[in-house]
Amino acid sequence: MGRTKGGFPEAGLRRLREVLARYVDSGRIPGLVALVGQGDETHVEAIGTMRHDGGAPMRRDTIFRMASTSKPVTIAAAMVLLDECRLRLDDLVEPWLPELADRQVLKRIDAPLDETVPARRPITVRDVLTSTFGLGMDMTSLGTPIMNAVFEQGLTPNLPVPMPEPDEWMRRLGELPLMYQPGERWQYHISSDLLGVLVARVTGRPFEEFLSERVFEPLGMRDTGFHVPADRLDRLPPLYAPHPQTGEFLVWDEAEGGRHSKPPAFPSGGGGLNSTADDYHAYFRMLLNGGMHGGERILSRPAVELMTTNRLTPEQNAARNAMATGNVHVSHGQGQQGGWGFGMAVRTYRGDYAPVGQFGWDGGSGTATYADPANQLTGILLTQVGASTPDSTQLIHDFWTTLYQAVDN
Repeated sequence: MGRTKGGFPEAGLRRLREVLARYVDSGRIPGLVALVGQGDETHVEAIGTMRHDGGAPMRRDTIFRMASTSKPVTIAAAMVLLDECRLRLDDLVEPWLPELADRQVLKRIDAPLDETVPARRPITVRDVLTSTFGLGMDMTSLGTPIMNAVFEQGLTPNLPVPMPEPDEWMRRLGELPLMYQPGERWQYHISSDLLGVLVARVTGRPFEEFLSERVFEPLGMRDTGFHVPADRLDRLPPLYAPHPQTGEFLVWDEAEGGRHSKPPAFPSGGGGLNSTADDYHAYFRMLLNGGMHGGERILSRPAVELMTTNRLTPEQNAARNAMATGNVHVSHGQGQQGGWGFGMAVRTYRGDYAPVGQFGWDGGSGTATYADPANQLTGILLTQVGASTPDSTQLIHDFWTTLYQAVDN
């Protein structure tokens, strides 16, 4: 029964590498970086190449587009403000976000944009942090007037219409009715971008600057940010969105001259970060350590507990369950954990090999980051293959299935 120093069974790690390598050897995933951490032990696998046709090998310090795995990290900026009493959970957002005052709410999700009723109450900070403020990416309502308007106005990333700078983004957001009453229903993504605007206006500083100073720098996350500087672009692979039918590797974003090669007009808390396995490990270890990094406190323990435990009522969560189970053909089973904290999923029932209490999230660029308090375990899997085909999400699934067998003893 060989073990590495600290505890991972050698046979389990060998099996983990075999499962990961199978995806690379099959040609479905050009390359990946996987990190598993438990206590003081860290194990990293870097397999394959940066490009699908070869090129430089994947390295431990390869930089990846984190997509929606940005959400659990960018939320920390708001938690700093809660800790310092510069924000309160039940404060109204109107003093900072006047564009969201006096909301109208659609009579039904597929109604024309002018068929509305007044909001029953104003939007609070809590509504934004729990993703229940009333607007979001509703994949079960594609084709409705409200979802069409969200896309046409450039209110979400990675679409033909670029996202405008934050004040213009807020102005456009403020012209739309809400889909649901404030606090009524969990909805995906837009709240994570709104959070960045809120933080910037409360602090009077650019969101990326505050996040960097209060979270990234103290944690030593030197390679994390909303763009990749020119002298590091050689560490950023292209992002592929394989053709859903043929599997052909179509380039969604190149490194040189691509979406992440210069500071964006809108720093997207919902999906804009670039980072490395070690940077993300530092962040998730801090959460497992109750907000501490070495001898320095980044967040209070109660703030971490709020973020990483379920914040949704069964009624609010119904929409989240619907998104996970109703879109399984698109999400490939991601998102079926039951609960949601602030900026991240929280497992409230045992739906697969991971235990209740595990928290984190996945990204449409083929990334996943979760931490598990019961086992004091962090797992990070980063690829350059978007979820236009099931390959990267199935790889993520197999990573977790194999990892939990590896730590079983």
